[in-house]
Amino acid sequence: MPDIATSPVEIEESVTDPVTDDGDHDRFAHYVRKADAARATVEGVPVRALCGKVWVPSRDPSRYPVCPECTKIRDRLMNRSSN
Repeated sequence: MPDIATSPVEIEESVTDPVTDDGDHDRFAHYVRKADAARATVEGVPVRALCGKVWVPSRDPSRYPVCPECTKIRDRLMNRSSN
């Protein structure tokens, strides 16, 4: 019987691809950090919005309404920082 304390353990990390379908989450512009948005534009890497959505930006956000969940979170953060 092998000693459990000395047996190697493999940990597998799963990576999921960003959703790229035309679901409701794609019908909004989202708030992200400026530095993250700039990096995504240059390097094509995914960003995470305040609401948690992860995607690679490729569309003009001015064509869409702002995500209501991102707006709520941003407003809470702005109110907390102004107090």
